[in-house]
Amino acid sequence: MSLSLSDVQHIANLAQLEISDERAEKTLAQLNGIFALVGQMSAVDTTGIEPLSHPIAALMPELSLRLRDDRVLEPDLRDAYQQCAPATQDGLYLVPRVVE
Repeated sequence: MSLSLSDVQHIANLAQLEISDERAEKTLAQLNGIFALVGQMSAVDTTGIEPLSHPIAALMPELSLRLRDDRVLEPDLRDAYQQCAPATQDGLYLVPRVVE
């Protein structure tokens, strides 16, 4: 995928940005470079490769993040917190409608 100069100007217009022709040409080159890199990355066969929790772990395992167990450490106090609410239903706070 590659963009044209009119695409960059259209995107700038949608973003409500004023962009000079010179800057649009530089932006066009940068965006097309990004799309080319994504195309190269998409061409790599990654079947059978597990995702990493942290990319640096593949090169330097000693710097990988130490992940903690996903456990509940605090008690469920929802009912106590909702006692002072003006209106609740099914564990949710009810509020007045603000958008019609």
